[in-house]
Amino acid sequence: MKQCPAEFIAFAHRLADAAGEVHRRWFRNGARVEIKADESLVTECDKETEQVLRGMIDKTYPQHGVIGEEFPATRKDAEFVWVFDPVDGTQDFVCGKPVFGTLIALSHGDRPILGVIDQAIVRDRWVGANGHGASLNGKPVRPRACARIADALVSTSGPGDYAQEVDVELARVRKGARWLRFGADCSNYGLVAAGFMDVVCDAGLAAHDFFALEAVVRNAGGVFTDWDGKAITLASDGRVLAAGDKAVHAEALERLRG
Repeated sequence: MKQCPAEFIAFAHRLADAAGEVHRRWFRNGARVEIKADESLVTECDKETEQVLRGMIDKTYPQHGVIGEEFPATRKDAEFVWVFDPVDGTQDFVCGKPVFGTLIALSHGDRPILGVIDQAIVRDRWVGANGHGASLNGKPVRPRACARIADALVSTSGPGDYAQEVDVELARVRKGARWLRFGADCSNYGLVAAGFMDVVCDAGLAAHDFFALEAVVRNAGGVFTDWDGKAITLASDGRVLAAGDKAVHAEALERLRG
């Protein structure tokens, strides 16, 4: 879809507003923590946020599908599917660090046409939508020029976060970067879109982790693909590469390939 309907963008803002209210109420306020079967964390805030978002979608667009992190997908074969992570960065939420966020995306034809990255404590909100560009707190954003890893601020997950093969590939992207930050927080992708960072590379993600990020980075004018350089879809394998400059993205791809 070349242009995302404005009504969906307005609705996404309402979703993010509602999620933010839940986040601010629970942040550093004793939310109970559980460990899921995959050893990841979930809190009362994650679950309540997702229930609020699902309820709003079911009421406003009952024909739309929903894919979230904490509850089973519904109507996932619908023309429009909302894809969201109620608390992206639950470990940071539990630690009291305000670098987590809510990710909200809208999929059409298996591709994201709208994405929101919302950090409710700092109150930063990135929005990217087909035909509308991208913005941070209502102001248009663009990535900065950076043609080489040697000049880039790069962020990836840290050593040991994944299997050895993936760690080796990520290390090749990091090697020789001018500046390096560990931790592929969702806000880092927004910072690529806004011209503060240059490359973010990560693996092990699901669609609810990366769909909103792709829409923001791409609509700002950056590049967001899988590690094979292909456009991401709901079926992508969770290895993603975001860059503000096409040239540095190409170099990062070559490094991933060894």
